[in-house]
Amino acid sequence: MKRNLLTAVLAVVLLVLSFVSLFIGVLDVNVSGLAGGDTEQWEIFLISRLPRLLAILCTGVGMSVAGLIMQQLCMNKFVSPTTGATISSAQFGILLALLFMPASTLWGRAIFAFLFAVLGTWIFVWFIQRIPFKDVIMVPLVGIMFGNVIGGITNYLAYKYDMTQALSSWLVGHFSLVLRGRYEIVYLVVPLVFLAFVFANHFNIVGMGKDFSTNLGVPYNVILFMGLSIAAMITASVVVVVGSISYIGLIVPNVVAMFKGDKIRGTLVDTALFGAIFVLVCDMIGRIVIAPYELPIELIIGMIGSIVFIGLLIYRLKHGRKAVRIGAAGDSGCNIAADAAGGER
Repeated sequence: MKRNLLTAVLAVVLLVLSFVSLFIGVLDVNVSGLAGGDTEQWEIFLISRLPRLLAILCTGVGMSVAGLIMQQLCMNKFVSPTTGATISSAQFGILLALLFMPASTLWGRAIFAFLFAVLGTWIFVWFIQRIPFKDVIMVPLVGIMFGNVIGGITNYLAYKYDMTQALSSWLVGHFSLVLRGRYEIVYLVVPLVFLAFVFANHFNIVGMGKDFSTNLGVPYNVILFMGLSIAAMITASVVVVVGSISYIGLIVPNVVAMFKGDKIRGTLVDTALFGAIFVLVCDMIGRIVIAPYELPIELIIGMIGSIVFIGLLIYRLKHGRKAVRIGAAGDSGCNIAADAAGGER
C-alpha cells in the first residue's frame, strides 16, 4: 500500500511541476494569454516550451531506466551510462558522423551514436567479465577510465580536424536548443522503456548469473546483450538531442532502491517518475537561478549528482554492501553482489 502511495505521489508531483515549467522562461507565456488566444504566446508554447518539456521528461525517464537496467544486469549499484562508457561512446559516434558525413542529418548522426554506444557498452561489459577481482567500486572505476580513454580520443580528433565547435553541443547537456522539428529522436525512449518493462523479469534472472539463468531456461547471452543494447540506445537518443548529462542513471535508481528494493519490475515505474522529476527540477533551477540567462542542466545535475553520489557511496559501504566474486570457471556473467543490508533482495 505504501509503495503504491509513493508512485501516486511521484505522479502528482511530476504533473504539477510539468505544468509550472511550461510557464518559466525569458519570454512571457501565461495561462490567461493562452486562454485568450494570443498568437505569439501559442507559437512560443508549441515551438519551444512544450517540446522542451517533452524532451526533459524523455531524458529523465530514459536515462534513469537505462541506469537501472545496467545496474540490474551487472548487479552493481555504481554502473550506469556515465560509469559504463556509454555516453562517451555515443559522443565518439557523433564525432565520426561529423567527420565522415558532414552533410548528414540529425538522424544520420543518431545512427552513428546508436552503433558506437552499443559497441562501447558491450566492450565495457566484456572487459569487466574478465576481471578476476570485481569489487563493487572497482567495476565503475574501470568504466570511468575506459570512458576517459574514449573521451580523450574524441577530443584529440576534434582538435586535429577543427571540430571542437561543432562537437560542443553534444559535450554539455542543455535544453535551450530544443525546438520543434529537431528533438523528436528522443521519442525513441518510449518504446525502449516499454521493452525494458516487458523483459524486466528476464533482466532480474540474468543478473543472478549465467548458471542460474540457464537452469531457468532463460537465454543468458541474448537477454544480457538485449538489455545492454536497450540501455545504450536510450542513452544515445538522449545524447544526440540534449548532449551529455551525467549521474541521472547512477543516482536515481539508487535513491528509489532505498525505498522500494532492487527488483526492476517493482521499481521501474518509480525510477522513471523520479528521474523525470529530478531532471525537471534541475532544469527549472537552471532557468531561474541567473534569469534571464540560463545555466546548462549538466552543470546543475553535475553539482547535485556529485554530492548525492558521495552520499550513496558512504551509505552503501556503511550498510555492508559487499561484492561477491564469480569463482566458477566458465561463468561469464557480470559482477553479482550480495547485499548485507536488509530488504535488498
